Amino acid sequence: MTSLSKESLRVSEIFYSLQGEARDSGLPTVFVRLTGCPLRCTYCDSEYAFYGGERMALQQILERVQSHPAHHICVTGGEPLAQPNCLPLLQALCDEDYSVTLETSGAMPVGGVDSRVSRVVDLKTPASGEQHRNRMENLQVLTRHDQVKFVICNREDYGWAKFTLDQYRLSERVGEVLFSPSYKQLEGRQLAEWILEDGLPVRLQLQLHKILWGDIPGV
Repeated sequence: MTSLSKESLRVSEIFYSLQGEARDSGLPTVFVRLTGCPLRCTYCDSEYAFYGGERMALQQILERVQSHPAHHICVTGGEPLAQPNCLPLLQALCDEDYSVTLETSGAMPVGGVDSRVSRVVDLKTPASGEQHRNRMENLQVLTRHDQVKFVICNREDYGWAKFTLDQYRLSERVGEVLFSPSYKQLEGRQLAEWILEDGLPVRLQLQLHKILWGDIPGV
């Protein structure tokens, strides 16, 4: 029996849709959403993934992914790195020549993630209620292949994100810095105006999947 047959993960859902966020926005993508998260952000849109799910061998996950016609794979959560077997899953997906992104809160160490994976690290802002969980040391291992995201709820969050952008020279360190308005808390137009006013070297991110289908799971 191979290690992929022995090792397993608890999976909330696997589905095929358009990527709604980050650098690959708009591309057909298979999403592997793992169960569990140690954080409780005020604006979380995937609370249903905190519990439950189905225990699946890594080989089963690969087979489910391969049943969909997509080259891009996104491993997300919850917090996917809360399950140690997320790392061999990421490696196996890369070995199958998929283009792989990992959506992580940044509250877990990211240094062990396969270098072929684009790590999308979500730095938690003050209004998230989980700012204290940020592992800022993660930023030291990120490269131009990676991305950093800020979900911004209000002007205070924007000011904090702007300061952090400058303090860690993020636009020079990573490939994309994403400023995203928190859904139904901050208008995208307002955030766009702040970015333009300050001339920030960031990308405004609107959640494409919510614009197309609304705030529902599995799309």
